Amino acid sequence: MYPWDVVGDPAAVDRIASLGVDAVALAASYHTVRAATPFHPSRRMVDARHAAFYLPVREEAWRGKRLVPATPSWMEGDDSYGSAAEALRAAGLPVYAWTVLTHSSRLGDAHPDVAVRNAFGDLYPYALCPANDDVVEYARTLVSEVLELGRPDGIVLEACGPLGFFHGGHHEKTDGADWSAVQQKLLSLCFCGACVRRYDDPEGLRALVRAGVDNAVTTVEEALGERAASVRDVRTGLSRALRRDLVGLIRSTSPGTRIAAHATADPWGTGPFATVAGGVDADVDVLTLTCWPGVDASLPAIRALRAEADVRTAAYVLALPPKPADGDELLKEWLAYAEAGVQEFHLYHAGLASAARLDALRHAITGLNHSLR
Repeated sequence: MYPWDVVGDPAAVDRIASLGVDAVALAASYHTVRAATPFHPSRRMVDARHAAFYLPVREEAWRGKRLVPATPSWMEGDDSYGSAAEALRAAGLPVYAWTVLTHSSRLGDAHPDVAVRNAFGDLYPYALCPANDDVVEYARTLVSEVLELGRPDGIVLEACGPLGFFHGGHHEKTDGADWSAVQQKLLSLCFCGACVRRYDDPEGLRALVRAGVDNAVTTVEEALGERAASVRDVRTGLSRALRRDLVGLIRSTSPGTRIAAHATADPWGTGPFATVAGGVDADVDVLTLTCWPGVDASLPAIRALRAEADVRTAAYVLALPPKPADGDELLKEWLAYAEAGVQEFHLYHAGLASAARLDALRHAITGLNHSLR
């Protein structure tokens, strides 16, 4: 949920509690979004025009830092997360701080040198590259402030690694270019100043990537040849280092906080689900895998993730369009994931869902609990 799903709607908490969920992931740090609010008594949408921090942005915590999050002007007060969390906890619902890390168009626009830049020189201002020390410091401070001010029962780390071509900006028109998944992965390889220093012969690598994009190769390895392994190690290493750093910080300062990290086993994966290829190497409690593409695509991804990391697995499941508002269909899909080894389900998105979709969620949750007993 978003803070604005709860703040100002006295019926929101009971509505969510009636679903039968065990906890709520509440956005503490989030990117630009225009979100529907189908039940709110005074509005039907929120236009969050830039990435923002929904807890107080304290001067003493951010002083001297180059990257500083913005306060959301579309919310009253500076602690809408705290207000929403208090209401949810009063109903007996634990609250996880949903914390988006390297996805901020506002900061990338203001500081283009720390944003991802592809092999053609195109800038992705929404994607902060953790090869830069300023980005790592930003992520560490963000997590520290979430823990100190928000006192969450758990934390969800999203975009805990480098973003790339996918998961971009508003009014998306690049999908019309008909680029394959492999071309999108090549367009996600970063050539910012910090990444260039990590590559041997960066100009030669740049030429290989460009040729691979323009010639529509069938695999990333085909495009990069003998250089694929070293480039892959840079990519997986950045995600692993950031995850290890932040998880270590959380364990040392708030050992009772449960940690969920959005993840994929794809070594070339970018976006909100950072790669864990080569091993997690961090004490996370659960890895959350997107299952939005449906059963056929998600089951192999689940098996790959479970083979890569001996960590509890969660399925990030979609209850919004294009999924039907059909509880039996949702339950059928979820049970397939449970049979593949998934141990918990993260449901997207109770704040955006219509009455019919909330009914479908309620039905599916009841059926899941009954089936797994």
